[in-house]
Amino acid sequence: MARYTGPKCRLCRREGEKLFLKGEKCFTSKCPFERRRYPPGIHGPTRRIKHSIYSLQLREKQKVKRIYGVLEKQFRGYYEKARRMGGNIGENLLSLLERRLDNVVYHLGFAKSRAQARQLVTHGHVIVNGHKVDIPSYLVKPGDEITIKEKSRNIPFVKESLEDTNLEQLPAWLSLDKDKFLGKVLRYPVRSDITHPITERLIIELYSK
Repeated sequence: MARYTGPKCRLCRREGEKLFLKGEKCFTSKCPFERRRYPPGIHGPTRRIKHSIYSLQLREKQKVKRIYGVLEKQFRGYYEKARRMGGNIGENLLSLLERRLDNVVYHLGFAKSRAQARQLVTHGHVIVNGHKVDIPSYLVKPGDEITIKEKSRNIPFVKESLEDTNLEQLPAWLSLDKDKFLGKVLRYPVRSDITHPITERLIIELYSK
């Protein structure tokens, strides 16, 4: 599957805010965004951008795609599924993205970033309900149990990430037993569970044209 392999900090600069794509580095002074908070390109910090309504809508869509690590075709598929679900399309869309297995692995603290979590899943280190699942886009549901293969629990970044995980910051729709490397989905995520500033209304307006 195609994926973006360029500099991740460039994406944050393009969107004008931290997307936390590189894990713990994003929380330190070494984060390049702290030194260059302007869009990439030859114009540098003197560049002035006047955003149209379409530009705001497009940037919001690009931001959410980059946060969750999905490309356009897949993202459009999530939108169409959210639209068919009924109710608030924007909230449905974010709920679907939150339910991705790579996102859940990241939230449970088995990885320090969604990209790292995606790698764990694709390499077959993640078990869902007793079965290996190597599809990052797999959608979890209430009652699902997610764990790391016993042989994979000694992977350095997995151990370090789990040790650093604060259970008080765990999303309310998930639970975690750190000693057993076991996470559980308690319910479907709702809009209030998503703390990153996202204006999903702009995305829906863009796709509704």
